[in-house]
Parts: sequence; C-alpha cells; structure tokens
Amino acid sequence: MKQLIINGDELTPVAIFHRLTGERKVLLESRAEGKHGRYSIIASNPVETIRANGNEVTDASGTMHTNDPLALLSKLVSRDTPDAPYPFIGGAVGYIGYDMQRVYEPIPNTPSETRDLPDALFQRYETVVLYDHIEEQVILIDTGETGQTARLEKLKAELETAMTHELAPVVRTSERVLTSKNEFVERVLQAKEAILAGEVFQLVLSQRIDATFTGDPFHFYRTLRKQNPSPYLFYIDLGEAIVLGASPESLVRVEGNRVSTNPIAGTRPRGKTIEEDVRHAADLVKDEKELAEHRMLLDLGRNDIGRVAKVGSVTIPKQMEVERFKNVMHLVSEVEGELRDDLNPIDALRACLPAGTVSGAPKIRAMQLIDELETVKREVYAGAVGYLDVRGGYDFALAIRTMVVQGDTAYVQAGAGIVYDSDPVSEYEETLHKAKSLLEVFA
Repeated sequence: MKQLIINGDELTPVAIFHRLTGERKVLLESRAEGKHGRYSIIASNPVETIRANGNEVTDASGTMHTNDPLALLSKLVSRDTPDAPYPFIGGAVGYIGYDMQRVYEPIPNTPSETRDLPDALFQRYETVVLYDHIEEQVILIDTGETGQTARLEKLKAELETAMTHELAPVVRTSERVLTSKNEFVERVLQAKEAILAGEVFQLVLSQRIDATFTGDPFHFYRTLRKQNPSPYLFYIDLGEAIVLGASPESLVRVEGNRVSTNPIAGTRPRGKTIEEDVRHAADLVKDEKELAEHRMLLDLGRNDIGRVAKVGSVTIPKQMEVERFKNVMHLVSEVEGELRDDLNPIDALRACLPAGTVSGAPKIRAMQLIDELETVKREVYAGAVGYLDVRGGYDFALAIRTMVVQGDTAYVQAGAGIVYDSDPVSEYEETLHKAKSLLEVFA
C-alpha cells in the first residue's frame, strides 16, 4: 500500500468527485458525529466487478455456481495488507439486494415485476481518495501490486486541476405508482389476517414509484444530501444502474472483531421551535405502540448478532435513545458483540440480512408473506449498501430512502410496518408519503 496526503482546505468531497476522471465513480459520505463521520470515500475506475444472481456468481475469473454466493466477498479480503488508521483503503463498494435471501431461506420467487438487476453487485477499487473532515486533508491510497506511484501522481494532478462542473438541470417527465390504493389496502387486510392468526407479529409491506426524467442524476444526490443529511449518504455508479440515497440506519458494521447493528423504529417530525421539538421527543418515548415495535426490532437485532458473536459478548450500549435528524427524530438502539473466532465478517453480514425493520417478525415467515402479497421484486430496496475493506472491515447501510436510476427512469420504494391494529388507508398514505418525499429531489 502506498499513500499520498495533500492539503484539502480548498476541496470538498463533491469537488473531488467531479475532478476524478474515469468511469463508475462512487461517493460515500456521512453526517454522523464522531469517527463514523470523519471520512468521505471517493473512487473511480474499478479493477473488477463481482455480480451474483441467485446461485450464479461472476467475477474476473469467470462464472461459477455456489450455494453461498456471499462467500465470494471473503476472497476480496487480503491477509497481507498493512494496517492504516482509515476505515477504507480499497476493496469493494456496492449492494446486496433483499432478494438475495432466496438463496439462503425457503422463500418462493413470486413477484413478477423486475428491473433485472443482479441480486448483488460490487465493484473493486485499488485506488481510492479519502477526505478527512477533521484534518482537512485528502488521502490518496493505492493497494495495487504495481504502478502505485504513477497512479497516485496522476490522481494528485487531477485533484489539483481547477474545474467547474455544470449539472444538466433535472426535469421530471412522468410518474407511475405501481400499486393502487385499493390493492394496497387489500394487502394490509391480508397481512392483518396473518397477524391475527399468529403467523407473524409484524409485516412490512412496501410499494414502488417510478419517475422518468431528463438531466444529470448526480443532481439528485446533491439535492438529497442537503435536504436529508444522514449517517449514510451514497452515490454509486454501477454501470447498469446508479444507486443513491440517504439512509439513517446501519444494517451491520464490522470493526476489527466487533460487529454491531443499529435498529431504528419510532418517528416524530422535528419541532418548529425548541419547545415543540422537546415535546415531540417526550411524546415519542412515551408512545407504547412505537416502543413495542422498537423492542421487537431490538430483539431481532440481538438475535442476529447473537448468532455470530461469542457467548456472553452481546451488549446493548444504546437503547431507545432519541436521535435528531434534519426533518425527523427517531428512536435508535445499538447492539454489539465480539465475532466468534470460527467465523469471518461475511458470516455476520449474512446473519443480519435482511433487517427486521424491512421484513417484520419472525423474519422467514414475514418474508414468505411479503412474497405472496407484493408483486414487485424489491431488489436493492431493503437490502444493504456500503463497502467491504480489503482488511475485512465493512460498513453497510440499510437500503431505505434509496433511489435506483436506470437510463431515464428513477425508482423509489418505501414500506410500512403492519400490526394487528393498523389502519389500511393510513399505511397506504405513509408508504406513498415516504416514497414521494424522495422524489422531492426533482423540485
């Protein structure tokens, strides 16, 4: 590994993204406080693409069939990489879709509507740029086997070249809601029947909206990061699709031998005044319905981490605390454990997919019912988006508040947790509001 550090006080992550030449560029940012918001990650020109569809996996070596497609990600981890004080020095960036679970669990493949995206798609980068928001430094890193110095010098020259980048204005040309109000209400009623029959405690039903547009999709990201600053901000150009979003929720993170997840459930709008904000927070922590849902998801998270953690190592360092974002506040918890010696980080990723936040509980029966009720494959939505570092650490966001762009069409999807006393019309309106709020980037 070689690195080069340059002064970054006149640069921003977005400016670096624009100055980088090449294809399939990615930008990962965070508005989280502390160490998890310190670095932004920018890269272009991946050296390899890893694609999984069901049991079929394709990488640089060819196509193979396997009962464990996610295991291929373990091969990206290098045992010889020197340590460095950065979360990412090179590795894979991409997504694992919700539908990947069909390989691992007894879930039928019922939904017919699809965008033909892979179940998982990653790009491997050897040359990356980190922006250090604390030191205002730009760190250029190359983990390739040869030509490191030349690539870093070329990268440095690109970043020192002043340029202006005008984004083509974005105009929405059409919008299509795939599920009618009556259809969604009927699905909620069927979900409530399953809940009353004791099959599940909660079921998350979602719907998708498609919108066609003209203009540069990076404009969506720039608008979204201003409108909805979040712990996970991402723009990932995967060639056949662009995945961008502002997710508030960590699906799973591995740092060293520590594995953690952050369940989020319970929401209130931010107040217009400090006094109103305090009242909303007080109301949230006393809402028994919100608290019950959060406890259920916290138990799921504890179970997921417990499957891969050493006995007695699982702790809850944060439990149902109010966290404030720009427009809303949420109840947030954290579950943490020490990864077992006989397992690797990918085992933890596999154990946490999908999050109970987007499936319901118990997970497997909830996913089976989702497959019966939803006609659209979720694909990226409700899966995981993030990076896997060559040293084995990773950070994956839950793929909510996420947009997928293919050609001139943007796809957004949102869900609502159905319980025994849910009002079907209210749940329909909630999913519609969540999905359409993402489309505000067209404004």
